[in-house]
Amino acid sequence: MLAHDSLTGLQLVVSQPMVEIDVLWITAGLGCDGDTIAMTAATHPSIEDIVLGTIPWIPKVRLYNPVLSYLVGDDLLQHFAQAASGKPERPFILVIEGSIPNERNKSEGYWASFGTDPVSGQPITTVEWIERLAPQAWAVLAAGTCAAYGGIHALEGNPTGSMGLPDFLGWDWKSTANIPIVCLPGCPVVPDNFMEVLLYLLNMAAGRAPMIPLDDALRPRWLFTPTVHEGCDRGGYYEQADFTENYGASECIVKLGCWGPVVQCNVGKRGWMAGIGGCPNVGGICIGCTMPGFPDKFMPFMNQPPGSLLSSHAVGTYGKTIKALRRFTQASLNKEPSWRRKQPS
Repeated sequence: MLAHDSLTGLQLVVSQPMVEIDVLWITAGLGCDGDTIAMTAATHPSIEDIVLGTIPWIPKVRLYNPVLSYLVGDDLLQHFAQAASGKPERPFILVIEGSIPNERNKSEGYWASFGTDPVSGQPITTVEWIERLAPQAWAVLAAGTCAAYGGIHALEGNPTGSMGLPDFLGWDWKSTANIPIVCLPGCPVVPDNFMEVLLYLLNMAAGRAPMIPLDDALRPRWLFTPTVHEGCDRGGYYEQADFTENYGASECIVKLGCWGPVVQCNVGKRGWMAGIGGCPNVGGICIGCTMPGFPDKFMPFMNQPPGSLLSSHAVGTYGKTIKALRRFTQASLNKEPSWRRKQPS
């Protein structure tokens, strides 16, 4: 159920605040488990903070992830089966990792599965799990670009017919709590981005946060509105037309193929782990992995983006002039005022 806060005007999820909630995480899409592994690097908050209940006011969380859970085999699968039956043990957040294949584009076999049917002994496809679990979920989260938009596996001409979760369920799909699919792209997802959004959803479940604000690509607005360039350590070099064509240099790397000026991602500002790292911060070009058009629209990688051919040329005269003027001013500012010197008696 939804309501509006009379003081802030924000839309709140005000169904009975939850005391406990499950996180059912399926890693059996077409992926590499990279998003699961990335999550273990999060620090604000860490997965340990969430699972051990060190953060006040949020529901108690039980995490069922095939890679991280101490449960295996049937002991793990029973929690997914219970939820899929329509009688979940507790409200749950469904997390999908990996691209969603098209299981109808072939005459036999399957592309991806998770466990086996106890009656038939046949594999249960990932698609079947999503079709059974999503309608029961309190919220659905797509972890990583593969789950969000199809990613690498959805390259043009791929045989799997892969797609992202919004393409599979529908871009207007809503959960039982009327929450849209929450897409957290990245190849893999930035660790603290995932955990911050999970914490936001948990605060929603506790009735302590408004409806999560998403953009047209279903990404959290506060994380994916700024571009890589706007938070990049190398941004000042761009303004001064200081471009490098050599790896390992400290100047702007747009001529090496960096798409940072147009890609919506905060990794340059946030870093990768504990504020350290992030693609451009360590000399890696941005290849656009948080964008729905990735990877097709960013290939071939390491070619200078077409738009930067114009912008880097346009900023050339201005940037070089400004840099020269700044160096002139800098030279003056590096000298103490004359009155500080020892004066003759």
